[in-house]
Amino acid sequence: MNHYKAPVADIRFALFDVLNVGDLYARLGIEVDREMLDAVIDEAARFNETVLAPLNAVGDSEGCGFDPSTGAVTTPTGFKAAYDQFVEGGWSGLTAPEAFGGQHLPESLGAALKEMIDAANLAWGNYPLLSHGATEALRQHGQPWQQDAFLKPIVAGRWTGTMCLTEPHCGSDLGLLKTRAEPDADGAYSITGTKIFITAGEHDFTENIVHLVLARLPDAPAGTKGISLFIVPKMKVDREGRMGERNAVRCGSIEHKMGIHGSATCVMNFDGAQGYLIGEANRGLVAMFTMMNTARLAVGIQGLALIDRAYQNALAYARDRLQMRSLSGPKFPDKPADPLIVHPDIRRMLLTCKALSEGSRLLATHAASLVDIIERSSDPSERQNADLLLSYLTPVVKACLTEWSVECTYHALQVFGGHGYIREWGMEQLARDARITTIYEGTTGIQSIDLLGRKIVQQQGAGLRQAAAMLDAFCREQEGNPAVAEFIATLKTRQGELARMTLEIAGKAAGNPDELGAAAYDYLFYTGYVLLAYWWARAVVAAETADLPEAVKAGKRETARFYFARILPRCDAHAAAIASGADTLMSLADSQFT
Repeated sequence: MNHYKAPVADIRFALFDVLNVGDLYARLGIEVDREMLDAVIDEAARFNETVLAPLNAVGDSEGCGFDPSTGAVTTPTGFKAAYDQFVEGGWSGLTAPEAFGGQHLPESLGAALKEMIDAANLAWGNYPLLSHGATEALRQHGQPWQQDAFLKPIVAGRWTGTMCLTEPHCGSDLGLLKTRAEPDADGAYSITGTKIFITAGEHDFTENIVHLVLARLPDAPAGTKGISLFIVPKMKVDREGRMGERNAVRCGSIEHKMGIHGSATCVMNFDGAQGYLIGEANRGLVAMFTMMNTARLAVGIQGLALIDRAYQNALAYARDRLQMRSLSGPKFPDKPADPLIVHPDIRRMLLTCKALSEGSRLLATHAASLVDIIERSSDPSERQNADLLLSYLTPVVKACLTEWSVECTYHALQVFGGHGYIREWGMEQLARDARITTIYEGTTGIQSIDLLGRKIVQQQGAGLRQAAAMLDAFCREQEGNPAVAEFIATLKTRQGELARMTLEIAGKAAGNPDELGAAAYDYLFYTGYVLLAYWWARAVVAAETADLPEAVKAGKRETARFYFARILPRCDAHAAAIASGADTLMSLADSQFT
């Protein structure tokens, strides 16, 4: 009973009216016209609505199968056939460079495809997600022969990729990892160790799976400075790209999770498996973060996708379900009761989902457009500034959009009432699936300390200055524009408060490093809410001049008003928490946690 309709109108509004990607693409030398872009969006919508969305409940109810005697994993009914259609349609190489067999379309367009995939079927979407991260690592750090042997089959969709980072004794603290890499006489390495939580580590989609594995060389220094990255295929591959016998890598088990049941989360055992060093020895984290940052943006888009699907279904239910009369008098006197949508609290929840989904779409699409600039601009200064801004935005996109997906799937359950908890309606699956997005590729706490500790303090706020300049320029340009006059003063005030808090936190942290950790979570969300305010103000400006129906323009304007009045004030609570300092968290003795 749960449905999905790709939000192609709002995707087009984000790309063409707000972000004006047509001009961006032309400036970057990307030879695509509007007709082609529209065709890609429409075909992506058709594929996801008709092929992937119907399999969402199937994947949840069936899950993946595991044969302990062989280590083989089978995906839910229809998943492999859908992947075959995905590859046949050319989607696996949509944004990959032409040199490796891809179509090299913009990443900002790829973000739209990714949102549709994840809204249609989040569990299925995890399989190509990991391939995208492996593609980026091989493209940026692989040797030419490695790109020929491994990257081209991944781009073609014949093989898939994984990231093998975490181990049983270490979660996000990779400095503790124990997987070993012993040099072989032929220049390859023997990889031995166990990795856990490996998404798509084993499946039946493709004949080969390319694992990118973090391991230590025999003479490696301790900690993160002694980590190297290795290519370890399921089936052995020689330097000419010829596939051989089965490698010494096997799935030991699959996890039984609260959500994303159709996504195989594997324990992977490497027992002297043949591998090849990618990048420099003991510099594996550099290549790993190429994968990780790509994945963090992708997981943020997963959050956006779940918000949108939950909102769509809650809205449809609220229009249809009759429940009590409006407090201000019957709105449908010919019916026995009014529909849910007339009630203020239902509207509060629906508007929260609408405001967070449409605002998040702009934030995430902008981040993806920065990837286009970094990869294709001929101006070194522009590339550098885009890289600084993207680095700053990445933890915000990942953490805020996934946490908001938990909030909004909860709101959707509330709209459905008791029916929200019944499997046939599909809402409880969205809520369960949303929970994992806040965890994998780095928890919300890790994203928070990455933003405040690394991107602000260690990098001396370089990315923050780029964001502040972007907001300041917009406010100056729109000074006196009646369409956004009600938003500009508030946006400027919040931006000023963020700058002031940043300096205060840095000052406190100089005397007590715990101040960073204590402020990080609230600082990240304060940042996220301010950025969304900026994008909602920009959306109003764009809507006023776009060729849109008046009802759509009014909808953007009223949703922006709701956001500024009802959601942006959450910043005050975050500011108060930051001001309370580290003592409120650290003064309680360990023994007093009883």
